[in-house]
Amino acid sequence: MTALPRAAGSARTGQARSAPERLLSVLAAFDHAHPALCLTEISRRAGLSLTTAHRLVGALTAWGALERDASGLYHVGLRLWELAALAPRGPALRQIALPYLEDLYEATHENVQLAVRDGDEVVYTEWLSGRSAVGVHIRVGARWPLHATGVGLALLAHGEPRFQEAYCAGPLAAFTPYTVTDGARLRRVLAEVRRTGVAVSARQVTEDALSVAAAVRGSGGAVSAAVSVVVPYADARVAELVPAVRLAARGISRALGWRPEETARPEPGGPSAQR
Repeated sequence: MTALPRAAGSARTGQARSAPERLLSVLAAFDHAHPALCLTEISRRAGLSLTTAHRLVGALTAWGALERDASGLYHVGLRLWELAALAPRGPALRQIALPYLEDLYEATHENVQLAVRDGDEVVYTEWLSGRSAVGVHIRVGARWPLHATGVGLALLAHGEPRFQEAYCAGPLAAFTPYTVTDGARLRRVLAEVRRTGVAVSARQVTEDALSVAAAVRGSGGAVSAAVSVVVPYADARVAELVPAVRLAARGISRALGWRPEETARPEPGGPSAQR
């Protein structure tokens, strides 16, 4: 799987945008498909004049948000990584979850993933893969629509009812003939995820892969992340994977401070929440 393209610039001109918006547009010019850019490329992707881009890039480079290599290309700087390490849903979550992800990998020797929700997308914060595991093209920081992945379905199923309804009513991108693109069908899938406690996504992004995912809860019982294992579709033994994924999700949840009694109340999006 590869990250979806995201628009770097704004529909408005550089002159119409505020100073913070212009500054952020420079950083947004970089993505997984464009990790290194020259000044002209930054100007074009950010929708800024070359003069404005030069000024902002200079300021960001001096601060450490950007770095310039010997060839003149700019890269995201370590100062941003330093700040990102403070994000509770990023490296901090990864550090807590990693022992359980490693246990899940040792139990399956397949791709293991940890992800969080950001708006209507899932963002991958950790990924472990074996040499013989099914080929996926996930990397830390990659984004995908919620409905197309196991971790996304697990997160969407426990989202607020209004958000679920808006998502199901919106356009649902297709990546294979098996991707769920019908809102009514997606609602049924989400109900099944809440009923069973796991999400199974078969051939939705690539036709050779299947994922089994479960939600991770934080202190207070709210769903804060999801963990999954991705295996070859042809050899998938879902019944054997479900207990291992549930155990990993439960272990991470407990490490985050969750206690089972905190989820005795009805789930968001569940039957009682819809009444």
